[in-house]
Amino acid sequence: MTTFTQFPSAIGSPITEDDIANYLANTPDFFERHAELLAAVQLSSPHSQRAVSLQERQATLLREKIRMLEQRIMDMIRNVNENMVLSDKLLQWARTLFLNTDPQALPQLIADELADQFSVPQVGIKVWGVAPPYQGYAFAGGVSDDAKSFATSLTEPFCGVNTGLEAINWLPEPQAAVSLAILPLRGVPEATGAHGGLAPAFGLLVLASPDAQRFNSTMGTEFLARIAELASAALSRLR
Repeated sequence: MTTFTQFPSAIGSPITEDDIANYLANTPDFFERHAELLAAVQLSSPHSQRAVSLQERQATLLREKIRMLEQRIMDMIRNVNENMVLSDKLLQWARTLFLNTDPQALPQLIADELADQFSVPQVGIKVWGVAPPYQGYAFAGGVSDDAKSFATSLTEPFCGVNTGLEAINWLPEPQAAVSLAILPLRGVPEATGAHGGLAPAFGLLVLASPDAQRFNSTMGTEFLARIAELASAALSRLR
């Protein structure tokens, strides 16, 4: 039987709450031998000024934990539903690109479908290094070497506030762009470097919104990266 001789001397070292907590934790049969204490212990209720029994306080804590778990489950279900909706929209967008038979119409089709499927207020796109039949189109011109270098330097989509990048001028209303997502377009995996490095970018896709939080710097970019990959694969027909 565990005795209080396990505690440090009250004279040499006063007993602390941690000492008592450790004793009870290491003596699981204590309340079996003193079951009457469970009914006698009174605690203040977190929801009122009255005292409640230990069992009632434990029941209250359990109910609160259950409510928290239920809330987490509802959040998870909501996230799953939202992800399913986004996945369906992405599949619909990709299907539209695959069915297109006019390569020169692809850049504008990509922009229009992104704006429609994902409710993006403004979309701009430029592609360079295209084959001769497509070099005279608006989507293939008006890109500086600096913009091309910037596109190649991006290892993932950029999200943040409008800082006056050149790509803003490719939008229908540049002055209305507050937050941006800039997606580099580059070769599909088979076209990457021999050592697995990223291929140089051959285009940029710009998504813009007047809402400063629509494309903020803390958001995940995995979904945007999938959009960039699909757009890059479709636009490879122009090269």
